[in-house]
Amino acid sequence: MNTRNVSALVTGGSGAIGRALIEKLSANGTHVVNIDRAPPSTPLPGEFVKLDLTDLTATQKVMGQVMGDFSVGWLVNNAGIATPATLEDTTLQDLDDILSVNLRAALIATQAAIPGMKAARKGRIVNITSRAALGKELRTAYAAAKAGLIGMTRTWALELAPHGITVNAVGPGPIATPLFNSANPPDSPRTKAIIEGIPVKRVGTPDDIAHAVSFFLSDDAGYITGQTLFVCGGLTIGTAPIGE
Repeated sequence: MNTRNVSALVTGGSGAIGRALIEKLSANGTHVVNIDRAPPSTPLPGEFVKLDLTDLTATQKVMGQVMGDFSVGWLVNNAGIATPATLEDTTLQDLDDILSVNLRAALIATQAAIPGMKAARKGRIVNITSRAALGKELRTAYAAAKAGLIGMTRTWALELAPHGITVNAVGPGPIATPLFNSANPPDSPRTKAIIEGIPVKRVGTPDDIAHAVSFFLSDDAGYITGQTLFVCGGLTIGTAPIGE
């Protein structure tokens, strides 16, 4: 595989984290294909392919076409949706939609990408999971999907390692995206409580996620596979003292 002609595929590249990923990869000279249901609000480098990942037939068709049009050596399964709801209010439609975008689309994209990666004896796959996979109120379906993505990451890593393909996951904690900022105004008591609960005392940025993903995609990460890196400012550690 001539790396000068190899592309990176990022699903959900039109959002804040996806944009940071594409800008980071493009700055390193990588051609990027963005698959999303809506185009980016402002132009991004590379290609844009419109696709609703809840549509099974369209997803299978488009992923096959993209892999035929481009030599994909790097895959970032970043697309995700969440519908906050209590356990009692979580509907089966919510579950189906969230699993289709967060989990099923990642499986379809990866299945489409691995023949080319196997032929090249080299590939990098990064799945974007979430700290919510460890448990979070109002996230029954979302937490299940993101936890499932961690399980897939570990399984795929074992199966694909003999072919020179690594598979890792990055799990964002609270990240200052437009959606997060609109729900958590900087001066609100809720936002201040969130920040106070983060050991580094700040909310993360999309660039924080892009840096971690970029490392997993690099040649320097060739001996790392099956791992989940939580980029959360230490939130997954917890700050409560442990009695002896």
